[in-house]
Amino acid sequence: MNTFGRKFRVSIFGESHGEAIGVVVDGVQPGISLSEEDFRADILRRKSGPKGTTPRIETDEPEILSGLYGGFTTGAPLTIIFRNRNTRSGDYKLFNDIPRPGHADYTASIKWLDFNDPRGGGHFSGRLTLPIVAAGVVAKKMLGMTVAAELTEVGGVSRSEALKNLPEEALPDGGIEEKDELSPSEIWRDVLDAAIADKDSVGGIVECRVGDVPAGLGEPFFDSVESLISHAIFAIPGVRGIEFGDGFKAARMRGSQHNDPFDHAGNGPLTIHANVHPSKNGAGGINGGITNGNPIVFRVAFKPTSSIGKAQRTFNFATGRIDTLEIPGRHDACIALRTPVIVEAMTAIVLADLTRML
Repeated sequence: MNTFGRKFRVSIFGESHGEAIGVVVDGVQPGISLSEEDFRADILRRKSGPKGTTPRIETDEPEILSGLYGGFTTGAPLTIIFRNRNTRSGDYKLFNDIPRPGHADYTASIKWLDFNDPRGGGHFSGRLTLPIVAAGVVAKKMLGMTVAAELTEVGGVSRSEALKNLPEEALPDGGIEEKDELSPSEIWRDVLDAAIADKDSVGGIVECRVGDVPAGLGEPFFDSVESLISHAIFAIPGVRGIEFGDGFKAARMRGSQHNDPFDHAGNGPLTIHANVHPSKNGAGGINGGITNGNPIVFRVAFKPTSSIGKAQRTFNFATGRIDTLEIPGRHDACIALRTPVIVEAMTAIVLADLTRML
């Protein structure tokens, strides 16, 4: 449904072109310092505007309605909303009769008997990731871990390859050594320009790393750490795959290559519970569904944006015939550009729930 978690529960609500979207977070640790300003950095990372993202610019100002008193969380459910102010619903009237390939227009109409809100994708819109980012900010404050994600590939071109192909005038004043100053839109500008010129879109890969992870989080089988993270990650619109550690490469390796030998670190006692850890990380920080003390490492594949200007074949329910659709409106040429912070948020939500259950 629209709720995830057991002890740290996140519930999202709203539609892309409704009055507002928002989130209710239950199980928040009391006494956490929190203000609207705390959300700004992560909200800006998700915000549209740069090349390859939608021209729809929203204010994305968080309004905290409950769960906060005197600048600190109370432990009661925390409710945060975001007003929708820049909507153009007329762009979406067409999709009542002609569903967009790759979108949820058709499945939503079947599921909800044509009573669903189709404007901007309704409740299926990527705009609903904004309240998830807000919940992630709270989750990160509760964790004693570092959660960091970055875009590593766009349109089949790796970050290193894209940087190598950048013309000198596109680099920062410090040259290639200052490459971290470049935004993803600048790094992959040639890939994005080509897709935009073709009225098409491209996908991408995001890698996430979680540091300072204690050993022992998670359960075997259905509540393994991989299972819970994957469950949450696949709730992000546009996700097509996830792999941990060596991932799919492990299928082409031998056990001697993939296994992570255990090592002893430091001068502490040599016990199974202290100062012992895997010396490499082919498993991505998880064995048997339980964290082993190494960083959690996984990668997420995002599909190309479904809404494209290029003509596509679909079915016209008004005429009862196959039709051709060229999608109007404002859309991202690459949704992956804005997703690293969303991947971080979902990961932090899972880990906050796991640590609250200890």
